[in-house]
Amino acid sequence: MEVYPIIKRHSCRRKALRLSHRMWWNMFRIEGYAIVSADGMIANVEGVMPDALKIEADQRFFHCSLDRAGAVAHGRHSQETDGGAPQRRRLILTRRIAALAPDPQNDKAVWWNSAGASLEQAWEALGAPRGPLAVIGGTEVFGLFLAIGYDAFHLSRAGKVYLPGGRPVFPGVGPRSPEDLLAAHGLKPGAVQMLDEAAEATLRTLRRADDRDRATGQR
Repeated sequence: MEVYPIIKRHSCRRKALRLSHRMWWNMFRIEGYAIVSADGMIANVEGVMPDALKIEADQRFFHCSLDRAGAVAHGRHSQETDGGAPQRRRLILTRRIAALAPDPQNDKAVWWNSAGASLEQAWEALGAPRGPLAVIGGTEVFGLFLAIGYDAFHLSRAGKVYLPGGRPVFPGVGPRSPEDLLAAHGLKPGAVQMLDEAAEATLRTLRRADDRDRATGQR
C-alpha cells in the first residue's frame, strides 16, 4: 500500500496550503465522498470494499455527484467503476514519480506525487477543469486532503456493517470517529439523510463554515 505524506496539523506547509486553497476557492472546490461501515471502515482487512457497502441509493448519489465534478482524485488502487468513469479527468496519487507525469494509458489523467508538486500545479497540469475536485479515496488520499482542507465531505454510513481490522476512511479512525476528525479540521455536520432504511444506510454532509455561508447565500 502506498503512503502519501500527511501534513502535520500546525505545520507551516499546511497553513500555506490552507491559505492558498481559500484564496482560489472560486477556481474549484474540494469535496470528499465515502461510504463507511458502522466502525468507520471503507474496506475489509484485505483492502476490498465488500458488497455490503455497495448500497444502490448511495451509488446513485455518488455517481451523479461525480458527473458534476471537474475531476476526481484517488490513489492507484481506488477508482469508480460506472459507465462515466472513462470520461472523467483524474489526478492519480502515487509515489512512483517525483512530481507530475501524464498517465501513459489515459490522456484524461495525471499522476501526482504531492511531495513533489503542489495541488495548484497538479490542477494546472490536468488542464484546470471547471467544477469541484471529487476526492474518492483510499485512506491516505482522504487523509492528505483532510490536511489540505475539504470544502465539504459527503459521508455515507452503512449502519449494519462492521469491518474489524479493515481500512479506515482516514488515518486515526478507530480511536476517533470520521465525524470527529472532520470536525477537528473545521467541518460542521449537516442533517442526516436516510438512504436505505433496511440497510440502515445514511448520508451526512459536513461543510466548512464559509462553505455553508456560500451555499445559503449568506456572508
